[in-house]
Amino acid sequence: MATLEGTTAIVTGSSRGIGADVAQQLAAQGAAVVVNYRQKAPRANKVVAGIEAAGGRAVAVGADLTTPEGPAALVDTAVSTFGGLNLLVLNASGGMETGLGEDYALKLNRDAQLAMLDAATEVMPAGSRVVFITSHQAHFIEKVETMDAYEPVARSKRAGEDALRARIPQLEEKGISLIVVSGDMIEGTVTATLLDRATPGAIEARRQEAGRLYSVAEFATEIVRMVTADVPTGHTEYVGGAQDFLAKS
Repeated sequence: MATLEGTTAIVTGSSRGIGADVAQQLAAQGAAVVVNYRQKAPRANKVVAGIEAAGGRAVAVGADLTTPEGPAALVDTAVSTFGGLNLLVLNASGGMETGLGEDYALKLNRDAQLAMLDAATEVMPAGSRVVFITSHQAHFIEKVETMDAYEPVARSKRAGEDALRARIPQLEEKGISLIVVSGDMIEGTVTATLLDRATPGAIEARRQEAGRLYSVAEFATEIVRMVTADVPTGHTEYVGGAQDFLAKS
């Protein structure tokens, strides 16, 4: 079903994992997609090749969102290749990597999100949508403790969410909506792998507590669903295992 025909999307951090699945599902519904990667061009090119083989439209763009030129490169490509931009999926996140500096989590999860939003909304028309992807562990960090290894990332992602939400009045003036999708730990993601390495058994413990964890594809489906969902700006969509977080908050 080409329900997104006429939509042009940027999906940040989409060379693998959740972002790649979101890009593929958006394209399958008719959207033209800018696939973003920071370093792994072959992975991004593979995502684009898969989309094109299935009859979709996509282009890969290498852009580090923590640099001044990164967000602009994505927006410029969306406009020059597909004629505009009306969907921004803020999926890129990190902070558990080594060797990128103590402030990298905040630079990526807050500052780069705002920079990407500002660059995109310069060209996005009324009726456009921004979707920010986060985790329950980050969304609820001010009221619910998380694993020590993840806490700096969780706090930086919450700072990013708060900063984006502070822009809602300006976005409303432009007719652009902001939706937040918060998910539990997702099976097979880089974050889950790094967390389990830092705290062996952490993912299994969370799986037992939540009952089950969503797969990458399942979570991506829920994100794509929120692209056209009839919900008010500022809405938070909880995906998987939120009940205990809500009960504690």
